[in-house]
Amino acid sequence: MDVLREVGNIGAGHAATALSQLLGKPVDMKVPTVSFLPFEDIAERLGGVETVVVAIFLRVEGDAPGNMFFILKREPARRLLQGLPCLEAAGSEDYSELELSALNEIGNILAGSYLSSLADFTGLHMSPTVPAIAVDMAGAILNYGLLQFGTMGDDALLIDTAFLEGPNQMEGHFFLIPDPESFEKLFSALGVPL
Repeated sequence: MDVLREVGNIGAGHAATALSQLLGKPVDMKVPTVSFLPFEDIAERLGGVETVVVAIFLRVEGDAPGNMFFILKREPARRLLQGLPCLEAAGSEDYSELELSALNEIGNILAGSYLSSLADFTGLHMSPTVPAIAVDMAGAILNYGLLQFGTMGDDALLIDTAFLEGPNQMEGHFFLIPDPESFEKLFSALGVPL
């Protein structure tokens, strides 16, 4: 867990820097918490299967394939959009195409920061696919990922990070769900025997 916490810390640092450049203002971060949890507990961690969330999903390809989700609840996603100088504040509950595109790109940048940190740390080749975005209930999004890409691992690596921009706090959840055969490769590359 110490090794994974360090990977999460480095990834969060890179993600905060990228977010700061995107927003054009300083963004701090809290030290992330890292944990393993069973795949079926992910939705509960987000507030329940019926909680509406914004999820950026991508497939990890390479030496240790798997699936990665960056998930925000609606309020932090809205605050993140309001921080972008190129977007006008929307009063609607729904997201415009431009807002969805912006959230997708932000999720792509942040997920890429974590993934590149993990790849650097392990020395494994890991590359993300083009991300997809969805606004739906947490249970539906996770089930779609499961149906789209077949069997996922039983466990997920959860990195909970809060980014602080001025008085606002934006909590994001990164879930890396390695394919079953990837766990041993990841831990071996981290120098941790299973």
